Amino acid sequence: MQIWAGLGNPGTQYAMNRHNVGFMAVDVIADMHRFSPPKKQFQGWVQEGRIGPEKIILVKPATFMNESGRSVGEAMRFYKLAPEDVTVFHDELDLAPMKVKVKRGGGNAGHNGLRSTDAHIGAEFRRVRIGIGHPGHKDRVHGYVLGNYHKSETDALADMLGAIGAEAEWLAKGDDARFMNEVALRLAD
Repeated sequence: MQIWAGLGNPGTQYAMNRHNVGFMAVDVIADMHRFSPPKKQFQGWVQEGRIGPEKIILVKPATFMNESGRSVGEAMRFYKLAPEDVTVFHDELDLAPMKVKVKRGGGNAGHNGLRSTDAHIGAEFRRVRIGIGHPGHKDRVHGYVLGNYHKSETDALADMLGAIGAEAEWLAKGDDARFMNEVALRLAD
């Protein structure tokens, strides 16, 4: 069993924010792989399903980004899992827009959702880093991440999220390199 958590802020006003691309990714995975309807649990919304033989619990914390680790930690402890069984989908300023990279452990690069998750479960979880690009100056970061994707980005966003959903089986199998490669190939077309 694995927990896949998407990071974001609850509420329709945040739905298309760059900071919510983690929520968007798990929503697409849930839809494409026919997960159960969401239910309120672990201070968030939870959906259950399978990708191949792997049982996956999708979690979208309802605690707002800065406290998202509370929800992820509660789910991890309930299912008696280790940080190594947790994957977090999140926005990444240091990656070009629509690029997807996976890594285990590491720092939080100022990302409050990662900082909270680190504090609640430790740093050894897998991270699916979804590039949003950098606005160019640190003073513009807050408004940028909480800003909506531009209309001109929506096709590329849909393609990237679709690629994540379509290739999620490689993540479920633990083949991070194959997942990144297959997502990149889909986006190169």
